[in-house]
Amino acid sequence: MQDKQTIKIAELDTITQDSLMFFESELFKTVQLNSVFEDSKTFADATFKVPLQEILKQYDLKSKSDPGFDLKSFITEYFYLPEDTELNITLATDDIKLYINELWKALERQATNVTSGSLLPLKYPYLVPGGRFREIYYWDSYFSSLGLIESGHVQLVNDMLTNFIDLQSRYGCIPNGNRTYYISRSQPPILALLVELLLPTKTSELTFLAETIQSLEVEYQFWMQGSEHLQGAVSEHRRVVKMPNGSYLNRYWDDNSSPRAESYREDIELSTGLPEDLRPAFYRNIRAACESGWDFSSRWLADSNNLSSIRTTRIVPVDLNCLLFKLEQSLSKYYLALGDKEKSTSYQKKAMARKSAIQLYMWSDSDGFYYDYDLDTKTHHPVRSLAGVLPLFVGLAQDKQAIEVANNIETFFLKEGGLITTVVNTKQQWDSPNGWAPLHWFCVQGLRLYQQDELAQNIMNNWLNTTHAHFYHTGKLMEKYNVCQQQNIASGGEYEVQEGFGWTNGVNQAFYKLLNV
Repeated sequence: MQDKQTIKIAELDTITQDSLMFFESELFKTVQLNSVFEDSKTFADATFKVPLQEILKQYDLKSKSDPGFDLKSFITEYFYLPEDTELNITLATDDIKLYINELWKALERQATNVTSGSLLPLKYPYLVPGGRFREIYYWDSYFSSLGLIESGHVQLVNDMLTNFIDLQSRYGCIPNGNRTYYISRSQPPILALLVELLLPTKTSELTFLAETIQSLEVEYQFWMQGSEHLQGAVSEHRRVVKMPNGSYLNRYWDDNSSPRAESYREDIELSTGLPEDLRPAFYRNIRAACESGWDFSSRWLADSNNLSSIRTTRIVPVDLNCLLFKLEQSLSKYYLALGDKEKSTSYQKKAMARKSAIQLYMWSDSDGFYYDYDLDTKTHHPVRSLAGVLPLFVGLAQDKQAIEVANNIETFFLKEGGLITTVVNTKQQWDSPNGWAPLHWFCVQGLRLYQQDELAQNIMNNWLNTTHAHFYHTGKLMEKYNVCQQQNIASGGEYEVQEGFGWTNGVNQAFYKLLNV
């Protein structure tokens, strides 16, 4: 596959080129560093009222020659700012199931044909998560789709899959979201899960597989880019790592080593205490954590209380590698169904090699749990996190291991309100005391696969009790929840907890079905 990870601006369409140039402009950096907007993402999502070159010309002229130059007035004159995304849904009942069905309509967006700004056009309707997240997000969409299908919105799920495949054809990967500032990174690879979810809805499964198999292979090649460079002493290249025994595992990465446009001020402020020569690595690591979806967590930090200690690219994550194992298995299974035994065998061998590597490098006999692998210490990363349930979700754990993982879940993670994300309590949102819908889904499905049904049911009940109690108190469904002190609003991270919320709605609906309630 052509190496498309390093994206050259000259190869992009004019709108995308302008957007990326805008992020490099003095105007953009000045607005962000002066905290003109409380949320840095606001200006990154703005669109231009006139061509960008004219805006930059006028800014240069007016800011230098007009003694009374007012930055906010200039922005109002030359930019359209994103609209408020407050959800106003009025029901004559407090039935949470009816509310979720109404939410799907409120969160749906029609095909976008943009003319300026950071939004990437999509040819078909799609779902946004809610709140400040005004665009489609890659891994969110799988969890939202669990509920969309239950609500009868199968066509919308098909449309989102088609949109992802189209984005992949344009940028060489499925971006974090459909924004220009996301095209240098992806998110946890859930394309195979989305295909698997849609497969039973098809009148001809073979036709559907023939239409999507190439996209699954491109997804795999994206993550494995550069594996051919791993020879001799070279053991790391982009997202691929060659382990001491010669096997291949993967990590999160971003070729871009500059501040994130959507969090420009935050990144600059965090980097000020670092030596100049270490700042590019810091920016890359913070971007890589965004690719993980866990932005941010003690999983990625040298010092759990200091975000500037982030070192994501030095960690080989257990969840990422389990999802890639699932992708390899899916490719093997689907190629066999399509009659290509040679490719099927090849991917099955890759899956088995990855399974062996996960078991060797990520399983702890002493703790009875799966951990991330630290490339620098050459041992398990010390943070115990819910990422350790993914070997159950994809079915690579042995029965004895699954029992031990279940014991860990019940002992360390299960709280009255659901599952904490890690056993470390920090100011980061992907740590205790917060719980997240996608991780509850992975955990419940993994436990059920190994007949740990009672624990799975307890987890679902605790989670639903939390989301229902918050809904009856506030009328809202949220992005994340405090599962330790349920009366408290979840906090942590770079922004306030957002309402909507796609994956919470979807996982709740999936749990209703499993519990038959």
